[in-house]
Amino acid sequence: MVLTQFFRFLWPTWLVMLVLMTPWPRPALSQTPPKTAVQWYNQGVDKLSDKKYQEAIKDFNESINLNDQDADAFYNRGYAYHILGDYDKALADYDQALRLNPKFAYALGNRCYAYYLTKQYDKAINDCSAAIKLNNKYADFYVYRGNAQDDLNKRKLALADYQEAIKINPKNANAFYNRALTYSRLKDYNKALADYSKSIALNPQLADAYFNRGLTYYQLKNPKKAIADIQKAQELFKSQGKDNLVQKSKEVLKAMQDKAPRP
Repeated sequence: MVLTQFFRFLWPTWLVMLVLMTPWPRPALSQTPPKTAVQWYNQGVDKLSDKKYQEAIKDFNESINLNDQDADAFYNRGYAYHILGDYDKALADYDQALRLNPKFAYALGNRCYAYYLTKQYDKAINDCSAAIKLNNKYADFYVYRGNAQDDLNKRKLALADYQEAIKINPKNANAFYNRALTYSRLKDYNKALADYSKSIALNPQLADAYFNRGLTYYQLKNPKKAIADIQKAQELFKSQGKDNLVQKSKEVLKAMQDKAPRP
């Protein structure tokens, strides 16, 4: 088991869901007219908020069937596909949302992240750069672009993006986490440790940060804290239903314990 490989876990947890709902008149109790596009859209937004993504997709389908010129409906359906890991359909919906509204910054940002998850890093960078031109005060656009820069081994550019994200939002746990990962890859373990700890302080449920901080402690010759962090990560992964990462944690934990000095 290799204990020097740091992981960026690809969970789309920071996407932007458009929650703007359009008011519509309530019919009299005796009337049951067919739902309008706006009503289907609002119902879909409610389903997204409840994390009922498949049901939300059905509602957005109905809305789009009635009005195929609503960029928001395509965008939110794309968001639902994105969360479900159907990136091809998510990208198609983001594309259509941008055809209808070329200045839709959040659609550019989410498409950037979808491109990143499908390892289309140059396209991701282009989209996030375009999103930043439209809205340079949204921290996660810089995080998404930083991730793509980092995976292209452009560490300095990645660090600059994370720094800007933190400047905009000092409470952005994901910005600290991803900057820590870049520092880990640069073998600057003390800075990585500080950033992992900051991300955990901001989001104690960030299992990924415990996992990679555990690897960092191991590099810094502190097996006791390393093992404690991997155990915590394993516990959180289990509670979050991420079985593959529970197994990864078990493997790393066993390797650390096997190499730990005997009393």
